[in-house]
Amino acid sequence: MLLSMTGYGKASAEYGSKKITAEIKSLNSKALDLQTRIAPIYREKEMDIRAMISTTLERGKVDFCLYIERDDASAATPINRPIFKAYVEQMRSIRDEMEIDDPEEHWFSTVLRLPDVMTKVEVAELTDEEWEVARSVVQQSIDHLMDFRRQEGAALEKKFHEKVDNIEALLGQIEPYEQARVEKIRNRIVDALNSIPEVQVDRNRLEQEMIYYIEKLDINEEKQRLRNHLNYFRETMQSGHGQGKKLGFIAQEMGREINTTGSKSNIAEMQNIVVRMKDELEQIKEQVLNVM
Repeated sequence: MLLSMTGYGKASAEYGSKKITAEIKSLNSKALDLQTRIAPIYREKEMDIRAMISTTLERGKVDFCLYIERDDASAATPINRPIFKAYVEQMRSIRDEMEIDDPEEHWFSTVLRLPDVMTKVEVAELTDEEWEVARSVVQQSIDHLMDFRRQEGAALEKKFHEKVDNIEALLGQIEPYEQARVEKIRNRIVDALNSIPEVQVDRNRLEQEMIYYIEKLDINEEKQRLRNHLNYFRETMQSGHGQGKKLGFIAQEMGREINTTGSKSNIAEMQNIVVRMKDELEQIKEQVLNVM
């Protein structure tokens, strides 16, 4: 079964007054390109988190975020009471010393704007219990992303089967025109020679040249190789995930055979079919970039 490199996962859990949330999303990339944003309290575990992600995801441009939300009461920024009191005492001392009147505006709002009065207290230490909760959240987000990748992979596999079948059907439509064009080529050459007056034609040599010319336009080998590539593409899809690069290489080989067939197709009907085959293949090439 194929896996897509595109995915999204999110998970949350409550721990005390905190809500721990992990979000992860991935897009296609040739290798693993991992960017992380982690709340300060969990930064000591960043290498563990990276190992969890890289072991499971393998490839893709991955953005990961681990953050904390608090309830309103715990999220309120506390006032540093000793510093507030010290500022007030200093201001009163200066007022008495300089014998100045109190300001019209109450000191309270002024003092709150002074340095270090409003202090955001962060928990400095990460307990084992909290890390187990956070670790579980990280793993759940990765699992959800993998579920998303499987769903997308199944849709891609269905699309690839459809496109491969279309190319194979179009290849079969070429055969009637291929057989008829041999006679058309022969008649065209003979008519051209007959239109030239007083020309003596060596029939044996003419037959040899026509056979040589027709053999150069023969596409039986290209058709057989293309069929082999189509079957190999199907087999590779069934061999498991991690086949994205291999499918890309097979698609390139399919393109070579289709292009060669097009260069040898000297009648409009065959060329039109080749164009349609190229269109189907181009859609495979675009989507195969998303395969793990």
